Amino acid sequence: MVDYRNMQARSPAGVNVGTGVDQGLRSYMLGVYNMMAIGLAVTGIAALGTSVLAQSNPAFAQLLYQSPLRWVIMLAPLAAVFFLSFRIQSLSVAAAQAIFWAYAALVGLSLSSIFLVFTGQSIVRTFFVTAASFGALSLYGYTTKRDLSAMGSFLFMGLIGLIIASVVNMFLGSTALQFAISVIGVLIFAGLTAFDTQQIKEMYYEGDESDTAGRKVVMGALRLYLDFINMFMFLLQFLGNRN
Repeated sequence: MVDYRNMQARSPAGVNVGTGVDQGLRSYMLGVYNMMAIGLAVTGIAALGTSVLAQSNPAFAQLLYQSPLRWVIMLAPLAAVFFLSFRIQSLSVAAAQAIFWAYAALVGLSLSSIFLVFTGQSIVRTFFVTAASFGALSLYGYTTKRDLSAMGSFLFMGLIGLIIASVVNMFLGSTALQFAISVIGVLIFAGLTAFDTQQIKEMYYEGDESDTAGRKVVMGALRLYLDFINMFMFLLQFLGNRN
């Protein structure tokens, strides 16, 4: 993933202080959170709409969840993330935003099955629990003076292990391993929420051109969006009541 990390020491004086910079930073972070929130809304609408259509149309449900098309739906969001991450510098801000919205819709399509597996009430409850946890963790990452870089490296290694364990359990089907994966997954993405928020804050630079700043907003929104979605899905394994 492209990292636009930009320490404030880049300024001629070595530090950036003053109301103007504070206002710029707040505006930049607000743009990141707004884009992330809209992305979550797009995902929710796409997931709910697809689920309603699948429940009312058995042929569509079979095509979506039981045919080889399901692999395309599962892998398409991953392809969009890689494309956006590696091509962000060559894309216009409008194109990057369009790919982000398309990605959010594809994620909604792939997550539509949760409305068939879990009750709507438990999904809503888990969403609000995730939102509250995410808000607290992101606030910590934004306000803390502690450097979270070391924690980020540790969490990244944990994430690699989590992915490997998830792939292995696709073949084993172990409920005990799945429970452990869910617990570890919640902890990893909770930590990543604080870490990514601090990194996104450090990406800010007062003198950025508008296109550069716009791309940073898109990538920041993508990172926090991924943290939120993954934490939500792992928490749903605990808090979700199955139909």
